Amino acid sequence: MLNLLGRCCPPWTASTTPRIASSSRTYAISVKPPRPLPGRTEPRKFKDKKAYQYNWYTNILHQSNGGPLLFLGHADFKAERLVKLRRDIAAAARRSASPSLASPTPAPGAAPQPQLTVIRTSIFGAALRDYPNINMVEVEQMFEGSKGNFAVLTLPSFDPPQLNAILRAMDKSAPRRPPKTPEELKREETEKKADPENPGRRMKRQRPLLTPELKLVGAFIEGKVFLPQGVKDVSQLPTLETLRAQIVGILSQPANRLAAVMTGAAGARLARTLEGLKKSLEEDAGSAQSS
Repeated sequence: MLNLLGRCCPPWTASTTPRIASSSRTYAISVKPPRPLPGRTEPRKFKDKKAYQYNWYTNILHQSNGGPLLFLGHADFKAERLVKLRRDIAAAARRSASPSLASPTPAPGAAPQPQLTVIRTSIFGAALRDYPNINMVEVEQMFEGSKGNFAVLTLPSFDPPQLNAILRAMDKSAPRRPPKTPEELKREETEKKADPENPGRRMKRQRPLLTPELKLVGAFIEGKVFLPQGVKDVSQLPTLETLRAQIVGILSQPANRLAAVMTGAAGARLARTLEGLKKSLEEDAGSAQSS
């Protein structure tokens, strides 16, 4: 009987060994080449699940040629909270979508929607190192000092008003935490060093209240690297249709002025001609009456 139990059930020590949660990792996206190790072939080839993730991330990077790719750092997000964030982003994208000239009222759900993907930093870093035509110095500057969990947001097209609406929706859905005051830091340190209320008794575990945090790290827009402030500046630009209308107005302004001058000159000449004809007719009529 004991032998059967030993075969069916894992050892007691293995089941009670504490496991570190994945949310406690402090990895960062690194674009530096890995150190050469003995026995490792270069370039590195992934297998199975890692190969699927590598190809998936490579496809996401190639999609940034058609639309912005935002890099986000997140912390303390549960599954339901992440679902709500995706819904808020999709709602903001639908509200701010610019109507097309060919179809001013597109059918709902026809346009592609933004995609939020939680990434694995080590595999994504390898895909980023192999991505061509990107300034790795600027990429390293973008990720400098950023650790923790990361996600990428893929937008279907470059639409500055839509980008601005999505940024405001993310700030509203997961506002940034205010920095702790010196009094709060001192109180937390005092609570850590304080003696328990009931010495010798096991303290009751309390589930902490987690406040989700979302931070914009940077973006790829049309093959260029933008830091957070640059992304916000780009989101304030007008739409492509508005820029085209402004360019057409600037180019047509000299022609409109010339036409107005020529029209005014022609009208003034015609008025002077009619005035001269009127005076000549009046003189002829006066001379006929006097005779």
